[in-house]
Amino acid sequence: MSLRQSIKRSATLFPPLPRQTFSPSKFTTTRALPRLALFNQHQHFNPRNYATMASSPLVTLNNGQKMPLVGFGLWKVNNDTCADQVYNAIKTGYRLFDGACDYGNEKEAGEGVARAIKDGLVKREELFIVSKLWNSFHEKERVKPIAKKQLADWGLDYFDLFIIHFPIALEYVDPEVRYPPGLYNKDNKLSVVKAPLHETYAKMEELHEEGLIKSIGISNYSAGLLLDVQRYAKTLPQTLQIEHHPYLVQPDLIDLCKHLGIAITAYSSFGPQSFLELGSQKAKDTPLLFDHSTVKSIADKHSKSPAQVLLRWSTQRGIAVIPKSNNQSRLAQNLDVCSFDLSEDEIKQIASLDKGLRFNNPKDWGIETSIFA
Repeated sequence: MSLRQSIKRSATLFPPLPRQTFSPSKFTTTRALPRLALFNQHQHFNPRNYATMASSPLVTLNNGQKMPLVGFGLWKVNNDTCADQVYNAIKTGYRLFDGACDYGNEKEAGEGVARAIKDGLVKREELFIVSKLWNSFHEKERVKPIAKKQLADWGLDYFDLFIIHFPIALEYVDPEVRYPPGLYNKDNKLSVVKAPLHETYAKMEELHEEGLIKSIGISNYSAGLLLDVQRYAKTLPQTLQIEHHPYLVQPDLIDLCKHLGIAITAYSSFGPQSFLELGSQKAKDTPLLFDHSTVKSIADKHSKSPAQVLLRWSTQRGIAVIPKSNNQSRLAQNLDVCSFDLSEDEIKQIASLDKGLRFNNPKDWGIETSIFA
């Protein structure tokens, strides 16, 4: 798809609508989500692109597939509780589960899914399962074997979405030696390899053609890398997953994705909160968004939690979110973040907290590649 075709398609995905705020209660078969754009108040999302699955609206991807706007993230979910957490999340109404090779809990997540299906809570086709290609498997001959292993770990025949986790290729580690491989090679050294991204992406397209994945995603890509994908891909990716919170808004990248018709998923929606347990000094030195006076005052006004306000700040602009929680009541709260609307002024207030502050940067791992430069 050419850039001209992509922009033409985006006009279909995001046509201009009257300047008004749509309320979900005004629609029966379609839940409308106001775009309330931060930087161009004349553009709005088309409510026809949204429907409902369980308690989450759906966004229509550029290949016609529908993806829940609110999902459950599996990053840092402990192996010993993962199956139960996935099962309970399905009972609560979650249908999207965001996993990855690097999280090391895909077998357990699959056990939770299998139990829920066996107990009649959900059908496979009602779920949207996401996984990711780790950096150690970018070489073209590695992509399909590891995707098939990950599918086997989940106990699935296909992924609804398979994502290139980072635009960085690391030296291959045989899964029989260490899995997940993490950052280091078999000699416990950090070793970057020259596996071209266009070759990796071509193998992702082959997975799609073979029916092993339904949609292709990319993650942690800059605008320049995204435009490069547009030049070599047979079809554009369906989604881009990025770190996105009020301390890191990335408006230009978001606008580019919307012009290209690529859906956005935000990870680490709560900013530094997600990185405290990892010992991040940057996170420790940053005021928590949950405690920020702007976020708290808006939460009080709507009788919602700060977490719900932060998630709604994204979903109201059409950006998917993937929070997690061990607490059953918070599970339900996180899922119920499209039942109220923030005002345009409140969205602007939250966006004004932007510091360009990134907590997930490969340079902090010791990789000198500045992918976000």
